[in-house]
Amino acid sequence: MSGNQAVIKVFEYALNQEETGKMFFQTALQRLGIGAAVSAFKRLIAEEDKHIAFISRILDELHRGKEVDPGQLQDLVLEPTDYFDERAKKEFMEQCLHGSMVPDVTVFNTAWLIEKDLSEFYAAMASKAQGKVKDALSMLSRWERQHEMFFRQFRDKLSEAYAQMPWGG
Repeated sequence: MSGNQAVIKVFEYALNQEETGKMFFQTALQRLGIGAAVSAFKRLIAEEDKHIAFISRILDELHRGKEVDPGQLQDLVLEPTDYFDERAKKEFMEQCLHGSMVPDVTVFNTAWLIEKDLSEFYAAMASKAQGKVKDALSMLSRWERQHEMFFRQFRDKLSEAYAQMPWGG
């Protein structure tokens, strides 16, 4: 397999993973019971759309035999997002703990795993790549790491809170 074909395969896999993640978030919207969580997931879906567009444009260029140039995709570069404001974070945590929002907790844990896997995949591929391909994969890794940290924050807080709950009613 030529170098260009290997790069195409990496980005095709990445596109598939991003589309799968987006479908998970869309399906999760139907399970979420808290307005703040729904709002956060809608923002994440919009960002996943940008990831998909970013990778699709790269694949279009690669299929035409051109070089990857993430600099030409500046309109798709994402700025860090705070999916919940502080009040919404507090409200979400309280409702999860006091309202027995187990489906929300499960969704957030699964979302964390998806984003963690993608972040690690992009970082691993970037470590093997060079030049602009490395730059593009590094950008994707940073974006996914932001999502991963967002979900991990809630996973860790909820796990700790549930571990501290009294047993036996």
